[in-house]
Amino acid sequence: MKICGIICEYNPLHNGHAYLIARARAESGCDAVVCVMSGNFTQRGEPACLEKHLRAVHAVRAGADAVIELPAVFALAPAELFAKGAVRLLGHIPAFCALAFGSECADKARFLAAADAANESVPFREKLRVHLKLGKSLTRARSDAMQELGRQEEAAFLREPNNILGAEYAKAMRLFAPAADILPVLRTGSAHADGQLYKNYSSATAIRGALAEGNLRGARRNVPPFVAEDLGAAVSPDTFRKLAVYALQRSESAQIGAVTDCSEGLQNRLKALAHSTADYEEIVEKATSRRYISARIRRILAANALGIRGELVRKALRSPLYLRVLAVRKEDADGLLAALGASPDPLLMRRGDYARLGKTAAECCAADRLADDVFALCAGRTENARPRFV
Repeated sequence: MKICGIICEYNPLHNGHAYLIARARAESGCDAVVCVMSGNFTQRGEPACLEKHLRAVHAVRAGADAVIELPAVFALAPAELFAKGAVRLLGHIPAFCALAFGSECADKARFLAAADAANESVPFREKLRVHLKLGKSLTRARSDAMQELGRQEEAAFLREPNNILGAEYAKAMRLFAPAADILPVLRTGSAHADGQLYKNYSSATAIRGALAEGNLRGARRNVPPFVAEDLGAAVSPDTFRKLAVYALQRSESAQIGAVTDCSEGLQNRLKALAHSTADYEEIVEKATSRRYISARIRRILAANALGIRGELVRKALRSPLYLRVLAVRKEDADGLLAALGASPDPLLMRRGDYARLGKTAAECCAADRLADDVFALCAGRTENARPRFV
């Protein structure tokens, strides 16, 4: 069996996502499409709009064969660590041979060139260090360094959101799955963060915005019918935002500073803001600057609320972890589970499987459980935690 992987959030799954799954299957020639999907919290630093098992079922109904969970330690990390964590899980599966992803560019060579940027010339590395010291993310620092060196085309390429992630995927593939291929698929419809709602191919950002405004009809036009029927169960982030502010007020500055991507005294700024206001959005707005984008602030607040410190994220990248199956296609479940079970990372299907976890994996698993408990609190209900056979 040959497996094509897709790294995703499906928050919620929309028509563009279904298109990517179909193109991944057609263009890769693989026997199965396996998604690595963020659990109940996403990279934007807030709970997903729908519970993880439900979103995984949507993925299988949209054409995927199985969905495994991206642990919360990576799901709430910046692009580089998000990509490394997901690719590392896929790279441990012997049948994994290709990674498909949506992007603003379908030229594989450009992503491979971007992946080699870390091994660039001494002048480039020096410029990169200067921008990193200014508190910029690695991807932003790399783009700005290229701009200074007159490499405008490459700099512009790395400013597009999905190109940034694609370049990080290509970098991670060099490290964890060098024999596998990358398959960039040109996005269809609106841009990644376009907040405008269209007829058929709106972004997840626009769909979540429509849900927040009560425009259920507009949101439903942009998702497959089996997703549309579940959108009424969308979870508001309001409860979590209050919990995140409480966690900020309760945490010591040193604890906040130990969160991934919290640097340059940002923890002191966040702590001071938490004492001056209990309004989550006001804290995010006042902490946001050219150096610290709002998505970074939200991730820090979420990781702090869930007790995910940078040390655990770093340990997770170099330690055996696990494959938690959220949903699998019933018709070929035995073959798919056998292919996934060939990974050295334990396949978590039954309660007894957790006894096989090492220390770091158990810590990551505990972070996932807390994320699930907090999500259930925000949703006002608990969910069936068993894998779904679709």
